[in-house]
Amino acid sequence: MTIPPVPPEQDHPIPAHRDADSWATHTGPLSVGGAVEGAINLNVEGRELAGPLQGFGKLWQKTYEVELTGLAVAPEHVIAEWKARYGEFWPEGNRFFAPLAGISPGEVGLINADMPGGLKMSTGVMVLYADDVSFTYMTPMGHPFAGWITFSSQEATPGVTSARVEVLMRATNPISELGLMVYGHRAEDAMWAATLRNLATHLGVADPEPSTAAVCVDPKRQWKRISNLRHDAVLHTTLYLLATPFRALRRLWSR
Repeated sequence: MTIPPVPPEQDHPIPAHRDADSWATHTGPLSVGGAVEGAINLNVEGRELAGPLQGFGKLWQKTYEVELTGLAVAPEHVIAEWKARYGEFWPEGNRFFAPLAGISPGEVGLINADMPGGLKMSTGVMVLYADDVSFTYMTPMGHPFAGWITFSSQEATPGVTSARVEVLMRATNPISELGLMVYGHRAEDAMWAATLRNLATHLGVADPEPSTAAVCVDPKRQWKRISNLRHDAVLHTTLYLLATPFRALRRLWSR
């Protein structure tokens, strides 16, 4: 079949890439863009982003999905609700402080999380990509893992919409790799399963049952990245909290 040529009298300018506006235009050092009430703001401002290539541990591809059975709901509606109430769907002990401009390309959100042993962690994510049916976070250096987290919705089977979380990750350093081996993978799986369950319940699904799949894409550890230890978010947050009394004394002394 021959495609007829465009008539010379018609003007057809070359369109921009359809999702060009969905990508973050700046991927350099992060800026939170203002204080967030109630959040510990550490390990984000000025940090570089870290993808799987910058991580230390084994490379994992994880997929969590829940079918929204019994709902006539469009993927666009699922993602709109997810963006608007993102932090509300996280399980207890994890707090997400959304960017003031919402979940849109280039914006930075803060995370405060409880860790085993009573430890705390302050970190964050940058919105690398966002459109009507998906959005992707990228982690800063020092986050427990280096990688991307993609949230999406699609028609899983005819007439059934699903919500999905996909994570491509490496532990940032040897300590976080050990933590993943001991408890981290289980905690990560439980967190995203609970998130999808909460999202599905919010949308009106009765007794949602998320599925989990994990594949080790690369079993090698990148020992050249051992220096990532100096950026560890848990360590920096612990030292910051331990120094709280000394900061209070210094403020009193300076009055």
